Parts: sequence; C-alpha cells; structure tokens
Amino acid sequence: MATQEQYYYGTGRRKTATARVFLKKAGSGKIQVNGRSLENYFGRETARMVIHQPLAVVDQLGKFDITVTVTGGGSSGQAGAVCHGISRALISYDEGTDLPVAPSPDVTAHDNSFRRLLRRAGLVTRDARKVERKKVARHKARKSAQYSKR
Repeated sequence: MATQEQYYYGTGRRKTATARVFLKKAGSGKIQVNGRSLENYFGRETARMVIHQPLAVVDQLGKFDITVTVTGGGSSGQAGAVCHGISRALISYDEGTDLPVAPSPDVTAHDNSFRRLLRRAGLVTRDARKVERKKVARHKARKSAQYSKR
C-alpha cells in the first residue's frame, strides 16, 4: 500500500486574485501554477521574485514542491496572492512539525519560527488595497470634469 503524502495548504489573496497553494515536502523545488511551470505562467521576472520571496525569507528555496491554483485578477495581483498563499502554507508546515529545543535559555524556540520571520518581512498580512470603483458623473474614480467659471 502506498503511503499518503503530506500536503500543507494556504489560501492567498491580493486585489481580486485568489490562490490556493499546496506545499509538499520534497527535494526538487518545482513550482507549478495552473498546470504550467512558474517561468511559463509568469513571464515577468518581478512576479517570479515576489513568489520566491517567502521561501527565501525562511531559507527553504528548493525544498518544497508547490502546486498552485490561481484565479481572478491580473498577473501582479496573482503573484501577490501566490506569495501570500505560500506564506500561509509555510506557517502551517512549521506549526505542524515539532520545534527544535532552544540551545540556550535566553533564546526561545519561537524566535526562529516561520511565522515570526515572515511577519517581520511583511508577508503574512493580506494587502487589502483594491481598485476604487468609478463614480457617476466622474471620468475615473476621483477625477472630475474641469470647472468652468463662464
């Protein structure tokens, strides 16, 4: 009978994009987004850098196989959603495993927890900024017609 592989899940959101991220502890380090490779799905280098950011912060690059399903939004919002989802999945992985014993009494085991490292890097908090809707009688969300005195 085959052993069941352990997956760690995280949901990430940014603007109108939503990403479902599944981490599997493995050595290959491949990232698959909507059935395609990361380089194939995200053409821009900045989007790929944003996605690798949480893994670099906790020094786990190339140690997980990551499968992502992302919907909605544009490429920038989707990259942010994947980053947020990877951060949440890494936290669930770290909290699911036993923490090592602290080497000295003044340093606790939680000082090196993934949650603390990702929180310090600002990757745990969801970026709640969205595009403001266009209002009636305005050109855009806030831009109005030029005032004419006469």
